Amino acid sequence: MPLATSIQPLRLQVYLAHSGIASRRESEKLILAGRVTVNGNPVTELGTKVIASDAVSVDGTRVTIEQQMHYIAMHKPQFYLCTQRDPYNRPLARSLLPVHITERLYSIGRLDFRSSGLILWTNDGNFAAALAHPSSEIEKEYLVEATSFVPNEMIDGFTNGITIDNEYYQCRTIEKIGRKGVRIVLIEGKNREIRRVFSHFHLHPVVLRRIRIGAVWLDDLAEGKTRLLTEAERHSFFQ
Repeated sequence: MPLATSIQPLRLQVYLAHSGIASRRESEKLILAGRVTVNGNPVTELGTKVIASDAVSVDGTRVTIEQQMHYIAMHKPQFYLCTQRDPYNRPLARSLLPVHITERLYSIGRLDFRSSGLILWTNDGNFAAALAHPSSEIEKEYLVEATSFVPNEMIDGFTNGITIDNEYYQCRTIEKIGRKGVRIVLIEGKNREIRRVFSHFHLHPVVLRRIRIGAVWLDDLAEGKTRLLTEAERHSFFQ
């Protein structure tokens, strides 16, 4: 999906969003924090406009408007990190992206080290921000298998809402699958939400796999593999 570089001046935050750095709102924060320079000069004014020939840098690294936007689904295996780097040299999910893509992609909807399943990647900052914002209320569906029997107390608690260490957790739906398995649908998806709720009820997930984000399904995509999102899948997030 090509993005033509405009010959007209662009607001700096728009330029950064089109460079795959961050959403417009997050780009505004970068500017206000003094982390952006134009032609070597720090810029903190949100009204600043730039043209294609300007040298724009974030934290000292030159950024340019990208001509190709990418929207990718990945089946992340267990024991891969959804970060850009790791001081312990553990495997990174980004290393599984297609090698022909030279643009820097960012993950949407991270999964922790021990979890597997669907994550989305893009260099479109506005697309990423729209999907990640809580107001989008995009469903995320998981299959979870515990080491022991899942009690009704946990099902009821997660359904009706439960406070753990001053944090409130509530799923949209939860359905038992056999004695040890459940299917869970979340909306907000707080950090390690499922694991914390399970731990509260003295349960340990041996399998935690995300199988859906909105209208995008993992289906039979093999572990470690990727595919392009269809146009219909991309547009489904904005209907």
